[in-house]
Amino acid sequence: MNKRGPLISFAGSFLIMVSFIVAVSAVPDEVPNSESLLISSLFEGMFDDVSEPFQIMPGNMVYTSFSTFISDVPVLWGIQILDYQNGDKLSITISNIFGDSYGEYVQSDSVYFETIFVEQSDTLNFAIENIGDTDIEFVIMFTEDPENSESFTNPNSPIAEMVVPLIVSGILLIVGIVTMIIGIIMILIDLKNNFENKKNF
Repeated sequence: MNKRGPLISFAGSFLIMVSFIVAVSAVPDEVPNSESLLISSLFEGMFDDVSEPFQIMPGNMVYTSFSTFISDVPVLWGIQILDYQNGDKLSITISNIFGDSYGEYVQSDSVYFETIFVEQSDTLNFAIENIGDTDIEFVIMFTEDPENSESFTNPNSPIAEMVVPLIVSGILLIVGIVTMIIGIIMILIDLKNNFENKKNF
């Protein structure tokens, strides 16, 4: 039997194993052991502002704001519901001090991120309502002009040190899976050829 198929499959398996090792190495060594692990603690330095936890009862609203200082830039904002339970839901309405709307959003997952474009320096007001059935505790995160943030442009930043290995890991995983599939196909072809050769005898 031709050994090319098993060797290729083994190479694919090896690449997949390496991809997982690279992915694990990208995770910070000191990750808090908590069900309420903050996304902002994993992506340290990514956000310009992270709020203290808000607690809100069903039907109630809380208000917070974020001021931008640069014109014509996107603002990345996100909300993480702590100790998320199925059925937790928030309604978020964003406007500025003049009443201009920046949209209405509904969050029904534990983490939600959105980008809005701000044409000029402005103060964004967030009205957040609990439209679920139970009390919700959450934090909200903001960063202005994330594409030019030092967290992404500085190769030594915590974000870059985490994201680059994850990208490499993803590439290795895809290549490994494709290589393994090719190896399995070649094994099946070789088995079929061997069976047909024996049949001819």
